Amino acid sequence: MIHGKAKKIDLLSLKSPHMRTFHITWLAFFLCFFGWFGISPMLKVVREDLGITTDQIVTANMLAVASTVFMRLIIGWLCDKIGPRLAYAWLLIIGSVPVMLIGLSQNFEQFLLFRFLIGAIGASFVITQFHTSVMFAPNVVGTANATTAGWGNMGGGVTQVIMPFVFAGMLVLFGSESLAWRYAMVGPGILLLIMGFVYLKFTQDTPEGNYDQVKQPQSPKQDKVNLLETVKDHRVWILFLIYGSCFGVELIVNSKAALYFYDYFNMDIKTAGMIAGLFGLMNLFARSTGGWLGDKFGAKAGLSGRVKWMFVALVMEGIALVIFSRMGTIPTIIASLLVFSLFVQMSEGATFSVVPFINNKALGLVSGIVGAGGNAGAVAGMFLFKKQLTGLEWTDSFFYLGLIVICISFLSFFIRFSSKTESDLKQEMKTYLVEKEKSAEKELVPEPI
Repeated sequence: MIHGKAKKIDLLSLKSPHMRTFHITWLAFFLCFFGWFGISPMLKVVREDLGITTDQIVTANMLAVASTVFMRLIIGWLCDKIGPRLAYAWLLIIGSVPVMLIGLSQNFEQFLLFRFLIGAIGASFVITQFHTSVMFAPNVVGTANATTAGWGNMGGGVTQVIMPFVFAGMLVLFGSESLAWRYAMVGPGILLLIMGFVYLKFTQDTPEGNYDQVKQPQSPKQDKVNLLETVKDHRVWILFLIYGSCFGVELIVNSKAALYFYDYFNMDIKTAGMIAGLFGLMNLFARSTGGWLGDKFGAKAGLSGRVKWMFVALVMEGIALVIFSRMGTIPTIIASLLVFSLFVQMSEGATFSVVPFINNKALGLVSGIVGAGGNAGAVAGMFLFKKQLTGLEWTDSFFYLGLIVICISFLSFFIRFSSKTESDLKQEMKTYLVEKEKSAEKELVPEPI
């Protein structure tokens, strides 16, 4: 157990290492979405410029998400070994390179390679969740995880809104659509590079300091024990599937929404991007709400309360997605998009209000596996959108995806915790709450003059 965890979230403060980490980690994740999905609102132009098909665009999106699956597994292990500070800084610095260089693509194969390399940036989510998990106490960890991830995920929506304007600016500057989309991606790459150095300088691994100062190195034998315990725990793999059913679905929508509205509702590229952006912008509060409710249910009903809330959120997400797929007018598609967005993001927050309590000896690995599930779910779900393979229109693809989410939600009932784990957590929560009350009392006592 790491001591010195924050018992409350003080959004307006940057004095403590907890809150500096909180704000820097969500901002880093936010910028990662600009690199990861910055190309999505411009895919219509890319498709015409490189002479590639819609199915090839889907393949490129799948590869960008698939590469993240492996990186999330690796990065989770790295967090346990070298700490989140170094892991995040190097991911941002190295990941900025393919983002800046994707504009060099001249054919489908080159574009595919850059999309594969850019996908590594998506592993940033695992570090975001790991870092806030070690910084915040059990009474607020669900809210902290959900808020940093949610505000970071909001980058997916902001990207859909901002990048068409960046593209328009480049078009005015260079007078060519072919050059405009290429130069538009340089900006996100530069921002990622800068953030890498910011993360290195202004964060620390734990409340007590960096790993080289406070963490005792584990033996290879202990590492192996932790690895085997994690891999053999069925709850980890259920959460893997559940996260694939919420964050995986969000990735699918982020990568396809603008093109879906353009092709099926006859919108222009700016309008399609702005409406698609509404989906991601709901992360401003939706995912935080999911995590916050996870903490509230956890306080009242223990870990089983967190799990039951996760089930409810996931079922509602599946139902909302089915409704979204059946809408045929612009007003109804926007309304159903917002409702669906609310539940998919609350499901994500609910999931990572459970994750920190699975195995605190291998938190990075658990976070990595569950986080990888999000991308694995996205890759699997994207097969539904390959028309040459399935023969489905995208409206039907969304419909079947919603039914799959509903089915997977019932796996939540197989996630259980021992009575000892529940008892230990209750005692830990009491300790944190007593310390929180004492701190509040000290703040109320005036200093002697």
